[in-house]
Amino acid sequence: MPMNDAVDATIDLGGGVRAALVVAGSFRSDAGSLLGPAPWVLWRDIVGDEPDADRRLLQALNCLLVETPAGRVLVETGIGERISDKMRAIRGVQGDPILPAMRKAGFDPGSVDVVAMSHLHFDHAGGLLDAEGRRGFPRATIVAQRAEWEVALDDNPRNIAAYDQPELRLVRAWGDEGVADGEREVLPGVSVVPTGGHTGGHQGVVVRGPRGTLAFFGDLAMRPWSANPRWVTAFDDFPLDSVRTKARLFATAADEGWTVVLSHEAKVPIGRLERDRDRFRWVPR
Repeated sequence: MPMNDAVDATIDLGGGVRAALVVAGSFRSDAGSLLGPAPWVLWRDIVGDEPDADRRLLQALNCLLVETPAGRVLVETGIGERISDKMRAIRGVQGDPILPAMRKAGFDPGSVDVVAMSHLHFDHAGGLLDAEGRRGFPRATIVAQRAEWEVALDDNPRNIAAYDQPELRLVRAWGDEGVADGEREVLPGVSVVPTGGHTGGHQGVVVRGPRGTLAFFGDLAMRPWSANPRWVTAFDDFPLDSVRTKARLFATAADEGWTVVLSHEAKVPIGRLERDRDRFRWVPR
């Protein structure tokens, strides 16, 4: 099935390899937590008037539908439909979840062969099931790192707060069918690459075609300011690993001219990274 040509945000890598940005709504997160150790005086002008009355920033739920000659890969699923009204209000959730968002864009969720998850936090893995608790992507294999499943269902209070464990238990057996142990090519040209940092089992997704390479670094690259490897979030479980891995991956992406999609950026989610002294800067497409 060809990719819908009506989708505006598309990336053509040649050879029948293309990706479409599908935004599965948005939610809001505390600004200070997102900017982590960076002091307010450094980021106040960057965020401008974006913070709301509760000092929260708008976080888009960016997903990618990747089309290859061998099949389709969906990267991320957003918050999904199985969230209570109370949590919807607390988190400021708005917009269409992934399943209706895909259908509006002209994509059949039943056509997805692989769902590749950067990690299993509630805002990335919440859309695996539909509102009735059925598999949202009935023929797909879920690919997340084995280490991520172990972390996600651990009894550490920090993990319990970050993951929707009751929902993840409902899809654990499904996830076991495609669990990854390290780097793996999930379809020809589409690979998952362990990164750690944000979570113990966090991974990126790299898509290669004749005309170039596309990378989705998950929550290591949430927003434009993430281009500075030293700017990590308070949500990163292993910040030193985040800094080290970002520096390495971003150097490759910059030197080889990769297209990069940010996980939570609403205004300029597609672009590239350029070297800037000992760090990098975000250049929107």
